[in-house]
Amino acid sequence: MKAMSWALAVALVFAVAGPADAGGWRHLGDAGRVERRADGVVVHSGPARLQVSVHADGVFRVLLAPDGKADGDASWAVVQAAEPAKVTIDETRDAVRVRADGVVAIVHRSPLRVDFVDDAGRALLADDASLPMAWLPGEHGTRVRVWKSMPADEHYYGLGDKAGPLDRRGRAFAMWNSESYGWQGTTDPLYKSIPFFIGLRGGVAYGVFFDNVHRSSFDFGKESDGTLSFGAEDGPLDYYFIAGPQPAQVIERYTALTGRTPLPPLWTLGFQQSRYTYHPESKVREIAKQLRDHRIPSDAIYLDIDYQKGYAPFTVDRAQFPTFEKMIDDLRKDGLRTVLITDLHIKHDPDNDYAAFDSGMRNDAFIRNPDGSLYIGEVWPGDSVFPDFTLTRVRDWWGGLYRDFAAMGAAGYWNDMNEPSVFNVPGNTMSLDAVHRMDDGTTRDHRAIHNVYGMLNARATYEGLLKLQPTQRPFVLTRAAYAGAQRYAATWTGDNTASWFHLAQSTPNLLSLGLSGMAMSGDDIGGFIGSPPPDLLTRWFQLGAFNPVFRNHAATDTRPHEAWVDGPKHEALRRDAIELRYRLMPYLYTAAEENARTGMPIMRPVFLRWPDAEAFYGNDRDFLFGGDLFVAPVVDERLDAHPVSLPPGGWYAFGTSERYVATKTPVKLDPRPSGTPLYARAGAIVPMQALVQHTGETPKGPLELQVYLPDVGSPECRGSLYQDDGESFAYREGAFLRVSYACEVSASSMTLSAHVEHSGFAPWWKAVRVTMFGVSQRPASVRVDGAAVAGWKYDGAAKMLTLDVSDAIRDWKVEVTR
Repeated sequence: MKAMSWALAVALVFAVAGPADAGGWRHLGDAGRVERRADGVVVHSGPARLQVSVHADGVFRVLLAPDGKADGDASWAVVQAAEPAKVTIDETRDAVRVRADGVVAIVHRSPLRVDFVDDAGRALLADDASLPMAWLPGEHGTRVRVWKSMPADEHYYGLGDKAGPLDRRGRAFAMWNSESYGWQGTTDPLYKSIPFFIGLRGGVAYGVFFDNVHRSSFDFGKESDGTLSFGAEDGPLDYYFIAGPQPAQVIERYTALTGRTPLPPLWTLGFQQSRYTYHPESKVREIAKQLRDHRIPSDAIYLDIDYQKGYAPFTVDRAQFPTFEKMIDDLRKDGLRTVLITDLHIKHDPDNDYAAFDSGMRNDAFIRNPDGSLYIGEVWPGDSVFPDFTLTRVRDWWGGLYRDFAAMGAAGYWNDMNEPSVFNVPGNTMSLDAVHRMDDGTTRDHRAIHNVYGMLNARATYEGLLKLQPTQRPFVLTRAAYAGAQRYAATWTGDNTASWFHLAQSTPNLLSLGLSGMAMSGDDIGGFIGSPPPDLLTRWFQLGAFNPVFRNHAATDTRPHEAWVDGPKHEALRRDAIELRYRLMPYLYTAAEENARTGMPIMRPVFLRWPDAEAFYGNDRDFLFGGDLFVAPVVDERLDAHPVSLPPGGWYAFGTSERYVATKTPVKLDPRPSGTPLYARAGAIVPMQALVQHTGETPKGPLELQVYLPDVGSPECRGSLYQDDGESFAYREGAFLRVSYACEVSASSMTLSAHVEHSGFAPWWKAVRVTMFGVSQRPASVRVDGAAVAGWKYDGAAKMLTLDVSDAIRDWKVEVTR
């Protein structure tokens, strides 16, 4: 056989292994051998190996191993096992097609690249043909990246709590959990790394989850207007394509893949009062008394680091808190839970019988340097050591540290500073060479663990509490997170400022967290840094009442942020906002259960329900609270009129028969300080309750149903109710109540029906009070289950009908004739 010419040899190398660009990147070349598997294909290209497989219905996995050996099976985020699916594989000269559940992955042979289309051939996501997937070996690993074509009319959402507009198009983002004190609109990265985004174009959505815990980045057309790209500094190019076509389906599939938020304790949906810091003990008791004296409904008080002795986690300063256990018990008797901060940095204190440090040393629980010495960093207690959460036995040890606090009656725990934050060092975090040990005996440096470290801290706390109190739902609040952290903790947006900017920014941040799986989220009401003027603080209470986590918090050097601090006028407005939330608690808890069951967030962008409503693709201010209430908060200091664009369909001003219909022209409202503009969907059935001062108090009277009548013939009239004991896991054994409601409107009658889908829990109510809005004329008759009802009331001016249904924990039907 004759020797090949030099030019031919080079050409063949480029065709198989791909060309190197000026920056040294090695791109995939043409496809070589194709292996068929039950779930997809493996395609070889020189030393590289590309796997395209079906993970579950509507979910494809793409995994590139540049050297053919990368192990992409271990994941901190993915909990859904690969599920058998009906997969069809077709090969042609140009491509291999992997088809499942109405989606086709087209694996082009030259150059090797992957496109996703639907059964109709509509393009969903396509690799850039001129920039195949690539890798770049370096000192600390091999960088990987993929480039995608970016349609001019496509919008992008997700990535967790990134600063700036909700739509990520035109910007680039880094994934590296970072202490971000006083972050602003261009600050990036922030505290969390959730490498998941949703693409939306013309009402059709898909999602991409890039499962790589190393420092990664996403570019949505900043570098090149028509190109979307993402990649990481090391680790595999391992991503999941998640089909819709509805955005809600994408979220449901993503949260099935990475896990869902457990049903939270009911009290965590109440108002929570916090400050850095309430001390000594007498101050905590004073705040509790003022909450009750001022009739501010509330469920929790947080204790920041000053309750500890020398800021050492898992200690109590007995000089400042002499009756700590009794204080917790007394607060609980008054309907207030105690939430304790428990930072992960353990004070390096070998000489003073510090139990957490001593037991950690006995258990070899702390991270070490490459030379085997303890990694020591400065944080609040001074020199500190850090648990090696990658080891199961260390997570078990950490969880056991909560034993004393659990016995004292603490109800929740706040894992702060867990990016991890380290003072006075470059990057404000742990040395990148610090060594983490794995359960299989291997090690990783901090570069490979940093982004998942905070989630592992929350996981250790959550799992430890489950072992200590197996019948109680834990509550953990974490600052840092990675994809999947929703399985263990709620979160908040970190150290914001007392500014109108941060009031407005809270909505896109929380919406993005919800889209990214972390629905139980909130921000520091009033701003952590600085002292908000009264009007700003009032507006923040009014918006915060519709956040999943409703916590007022402030830094130590700021003026008080409590509801009563600015006089009777502002106190009344703030109280009204909190009271409305408590009246809506049955509706809110039902939305929380839906989130736990399906992944659907509590706080939702409009396009999540109406994906064709392109006018809302860029709306960062307004949102849906649950599925049926539309919130249009006032977030501008100088506003002469408040323009509101309503979503599709009909709407009512909440609690009235004042009816609006969506138009292209925004409705102009007077931005009076009386409250946040709130609308109920025409066809909504909203469960409510009488006012209580905390969620442990039994509401008086019946369950209330507000029915906002739709147009004649509309099928969109429905609602639901979910209830259980609010604290245990008994619901998993069937101890819950689920009721569905529906109404129909014709030219001559209206009907409202209830269907008990599951009746394993006895609620506090027996009767239901129905209030129908939009009843334009006095009814001729009102019947329940065919029997005439006495005592119904009609208010003609308010267009409102009120009636009671007794013995209502059953199927029943109301018929109203005109």
